Amino acid sequence: MSSPVRSRVLRDAVGLGLAVGLYGAAFGAAAVAAGLDVWQASAMSLLMFTGASQFALVGVLGAGGSALAAVGSALLLGTRNTVYGVRLVQLLPTRGILRRLGSAHWVIDETTALSIAAPDRALARLAFLAGGASIFVVWNATTVLGALGAGALGGPAQAALDAVVPAAFLALLWPRLQRAFPEAAVQRRVAVGGAVVALALTPFVPPGVQVIAAVVAVALAGRPRRTAVAP
Repeated sequence: MSSPVRSRVLRDAVGLGLAVGLYGAAFGAAAVAAGLDVWQASAMSLLMFTGASQFALVGVLGAGGSALAAVGSALLLGTRNTVYGVRLVQLLPTRGILRRLGSAHWVIDETTALSIAAPDRALARLAFLAGGASIFVVWNATTVLGALGAGALGGPAQAALDAVVPAAFLALLWPRLQRAFPEAAVQRRVAVGGAVVALALTPFVPPGVQVIAAVVAVALAGRPRRTAVAP
């Protein structure tokens, strides 16, 4: 593969990694606002390393939900990584149990998208490793910075951090809803349906339960329509 193509793939992977990794600061601040300390927030980023699940967990805890509801929400959102792994194991064959476990830890939305978009298997692996490494390093570093910064704030300022979780979720979700690919319409229906279910249940169920129940929107959204391919 030519050097310009390799350089472009590497540049895109690192650039995306740096941009996404900065959201770790929002997570660190949200974790402290939810009652976690700096070490707990850092451990979550190191060991869990899947942003949506991390935000869901601290969001439920911050809203007063139980630990069971928080973990359930995080696990529910994390199941999508299993589907990504099924796709990537064919694209990025890895030998050895330790290498497989290490690679699995970096299977997230962004590394999957980078790998699938690469023109061949060699560049797919490069994109996966470069994107995964840059996101992991920056996410964990900014988690600590966000947690330390939030811990130094006063009471009123910490209360204002309640807006961090929904704002971060919206920032992560919005670009995916604007894209024009066959599954985008289904994703929009899932997003709207999930929001309707969650809002309808909020007055009646404990915090966190509505997030888990919103999964029914996936079943109600339907399947992407197949478009006819011209002969």
